Amino acid sequence: MKEVFGDLWDFDGIIGITTNGFVKRDRTCVMGRGCAKQAAARIPELPCKLGSRISAEGNHVFYFPEYRLITFPVKHVWWEPADLNLIQQSARELLETIEKFKIREAIYLPRPGCGNGRLKWEDVKKILSPILKSDQFHIVTYLPAGVQASSRINP
Repeated sequence: MKEVFGDLWDFDGIIGITTNGFVKRDRTCVMGRGCAKQAAARIPELPCKLGSRISAEGNHVFYFPEYRLITFPVKHVWWEPADLNLIQQSARELLETIEKFKIREAIYLPRPGCGNGRLKWEDVKKILSPILKSDQFHIVTYLPAGVQASSRINP
């Protein structure tokens, strides 16, 4: 697992987005913040497609090859803090998914559960490091365009 800096959407590979398992009455998944909101804005049909998958299969990692996108659940419902056990489960499912679909490209994922999920990166990193050992996995810390990684304070 490598840590990189930049905008998640600027990387060339498979983009992983953090999600929750809450499906609304209209059968769409709640994608109201962070990279999930960005993904829903870029791919308007995604909340419906993800909601259908969650309704049928549960809150799991899902691969959408047509969008070069993988979901990575960090919460059961959108209003709760992220769940370290779910993050661990999602990391294992991510490994299974890349094997099942024979994905060899780099996977780019924001720090799971560390934004709206209210977790500390140090705690999440302890869970992910032993599972996502391969250099195929890149954890992205957002860095606005024009700011160099060497100039940031307390990464």
